Amino acid sequence: MKTLILGDICPKDNNYEYFKKQDLNALFTDTQVMFKNKDLVFANLECAITESENAIPKFGPNLKAPYETALVAKKIGINLLGFSNNHIFDYGKEGMRDTFNAVKDAGLDCTGFGDNYEDSRKNYYFEKNGEKIAVVTVCEHEYTYALENRMGARPFDEYDTIDDIIDAKANADRVIVIYHGGKEFCQYPSPRVRKLYHAMAKHGADVIVGQHSHCITCYEYVHDCHILYGQGNFHFVMPHDLEVWHTALMVEYDTTSHEIKFTPTRDNGIGIELAKGEDKETIMREFEERNKTLLDGTWRQHWHDFCMQNKVYLDVIRKAGDPDPNEHVNLIFGHYLDCEAHTDVWREFYPTFNQTNEID
Repeated sequence: MKTLILGDICPKDNNYEYFKKQDLNALFTDTQVMFKNKDLVFANLECAITESENAIPKFGPNLKAPYETALVAKKIGINLLGFSNNHIFDYGKEGMRDTFNAVKDAGLDCTGFGDNYEDSRKNYYFEKNGEKIAVVTVCEHEYTYALENRMGARPFDEYDTIDDIIDAKANADRVIVIYHGGKEFCQYPSPRVRKLYHAMAKHGADVIVGQHSHCITCYEYVHDCHILYGQGNFHFVMPHDLEVWHTALMVEYDTTSHEIKFTPTRDNGIGIELAKGEDKETIMREFEERNKTLLDGTWRQHWHDFCMQNKVYLDVIRKAGDPDPNEHVNLIFGHYLDCEAHTDVWREFYPTFNQTNEID
């Protein structure tokens, strides 16, 4: 079976009207060729599809898209949207009602959301020509994840997620895991994420693709599993100072041959296009160089250096420790404590004695 795995899709001010007009040529230019002859095409819907103004309280932007976004996804060739991310519930229950209606009207499938935590833990299965694929989508704990008593995105759980992958492997020929997490803009995995991905590979994942980082990271092949720690955005086109925001990888995976292929793209201010010439060569060369760091161990230092540049974490902790912190300070401290990616950074700032005692 031929599959195509895509990253985050979210209309923005500079192309919002192109989504409403369903202008595939402006939005997807020459990348449209990538959708041909594919059986399963997955993309992460990094927003609610709604006109609601009732945004939930959170730190960071509340993202939403016009009704036509689902129709655009269908027309371009996407047939499965992932809802397990930190923005799908940005407009609460009303936004989810609108999102589900839009996706249903477009004739699309979705996965990674439930009426409560247990309900969210439903693996998605796709069958064609006697072959069965499982898709397991999970997100880190950041704002929109399901609770025992509230709907939400399917969250990662260090125990249950492994069980869900084992179950998927017992019921399908191939298992694709989409993990929405990791530190934004870091092109190397944290030690926790790398260990986690290896564990998921050991327990049945055939492909693991990291999203949420908004940048291309590293790839390795471990335990017969293709691991891409971050593929970058799919269609999240907006002005951004960081160069890494503007490039991404489209992932083609053949479930029969177990072969994987990465095709780089670049946004052009309105839509996306295939990277070409020297630009393509540079993107892929730097990708290969990062991949080598996973083999020689230098990725660990790159991760550490990235964390040391994020001094905002120290400020959050300092303010939370004030004798009389305000509500805002407490809320942001709680958010950083709740989300796995943020605690990964904290661990770099605050090593314990046990991490340094008797180390040669």
